[in-house]
Amino acid sequence: MSSATVDYMAPWWTYWLHSFPHVDLRLQSIDNTFRPQDEDYQQSLMFLFCVAAAGLGLNLLGLAVYLSCLCCCRRDEEAEETKKPNSCCVTWAAVAAGLLSCIAVGVGFYGNSETNDGVYQLTYSLYNANHTLAGVENLVTGTMGGMQSGLKDHLSRLDEIFATRGDFVQTLQFMQQMSDNIIKQLLGLPDWEQAKVDLSAIADHTAFVEYYRWLTYLLILILDLVICLAACLGLAKQSRWLLTTMMVFGVLTLILSWASLGADIATAVGTSDFCVSPDKFIMNQTKDVISSEIVHYYLYCSQTLPNPFQQSLTVFQRSLTTMQIQVQGLLQFAVPLFPTAERDLLGIQQLLNNSEGSLHQLTALLDCRGLNKDYLDALMGVCYDGVEGLLYLCLFSLLAAGAFCTMLCAIPRAWRQIANRERDYDDIDEEDPFNPRVRRMGSQNAQQANLHSFCSYSSSMGSQNSLHPPAAPATSNAPVTEYMNQTALFGGNPRYENVPLIGRGSPPPSYSPSMRATYLSMTEDQMRHFGEDFRA
Repeated sequence: MSSATVDYMAPWWTYWLHSFPHVDLRLQSIDNTFRPQDEDYQQSLMFLFCVAAAGLGLNLLGLAVYLSCLCCCRRDEEAEETKKPNSCCVTWAAVAAGLLSCIAVGVGFYGNSETNDGVYQLTYSLYNANHTLAGVENLVTGTMGGMQSGLKDHLSRLDEIFATRGDFVQTLQFMQQMSDNIIKQLLGLPDWEQAKVDLSAIADHTAFVEYYRWLTYLLILILDLVICLAACLGLAKQSRWLLTTMMVFGVLTLILSWASLGADIATAVGTSDFCVSPDKFIMNQTKDVISSEIVHYYLYCSQTLPNPFQQSLTVFQRSLTTMQIQVQGLLQFAVPLFPTAERDLLGIQQLLNNSEGSLHQLTALLDCRGLNKDYLDALMGVCYDGVEGLLYLCLFSLLAAGAFCTMLCAIPRAWRQIANRERDYDDIDEEDPFNPRVRRMGSQNAQQANLHSFCSYSSSMGSQNSLHPPAAPATSNAPVTEYMNQTALFGGNPRYENVPLIGRGSPPPSYSPSMRATYLSMTEDQMRHFGEDFRA
């Protein structure tokens, strides 16, 4: 930056980015001066993007080699010592990926907000500068129109009225010369329409691009956070399909991270090249349209620099004052002689008063302080907030790439551990009550055993009724005899001799219909004797 600029000093990070090597696609070093229309300079920015693309290729190649080694070099996973370290590595890798992802998202939100603030300040300054230039153009156009049309009409009618008075006609001619002099001074001012400088269109295009850039980064940040949370959920739930899906999305997000890194670093370097010497670039762009004296005046706005419009404005003011004096004289001396001339003279006086008001507004708008403030605000927004935000977005891209690399390395190990754990469950002894498959098989066997027990019980009851059905009386006073009869009844069946109750699928004796009827018909004394005999 030139030393003449006092109020603006480029930040250190712009000098650091400006010192980056500028190499075209033919690997030849070029000048780092900001020249966006130059093809070699555009190639130097594309080279930075290609460097990021090369980093993406190396990253994917490293992941491919890692996954190949993981698939080919199988370890002995049956030993307990190998399972615990692998599980610990997966856990710490998942924790590291989650922390890096959260930090990256936080940095990305801050960088996206800072960049948006810088671009908003740029567009706001452009709109203000465009409003100032449009105001100057409207004042110049309105004043010239009033002098060329309104004043000319009044002077033509007065020339007819004062045709018999030569001195009054000479006064009108002198006023016409002053009017032509004012028009000449106004034509000497810069024609911004001829310069084709439409700052409003530039601001609109910049705001449009910035909106979609901000929205795109916002979606990328949300996507990174969702993928990280979904991957952690898949590890917690041990869901292989969810981990596989997140692995695919992780690769896509890794590609987006490197692509955004290349775009951000190229934009940051190009913007820094402009921020280091913005005055030089602007003077080169306006040298064929506006004089360098005017450009210097607005860029630096120093007290030592003269106002390039001061002479024109002074002549404008003196001409208006002279014309007003002439009109006052005509109103004083000509109106008593020519009453019809009063209307045109008052119209000229009103036109000159309006022109004087326009002159004061024009003097204020042409002062360097307004446009220079907009210029400095735009530089502050772009070179401080904008470039700083781009650097944070570059850091976000690097952190996100590291987080997803870690996640892509941890997911295959976790996927294999889940598969090995399920295979180990299949190899556990079938008598292990903690094996899920054994528990499922045990429940199925229990259902089959209950069904077999019910069938055996039904068949046994049928055989008992067909062989010698018991004839138990409704009431009996001989509990021991009834008990012996029941014992003899079940003992007479060879299928129940010396066979334990447990394991043969038979219900307990209390569920026998005859035993239940006998037991219900006992009195309290019979039940007591029955218990003593049963214990004996």
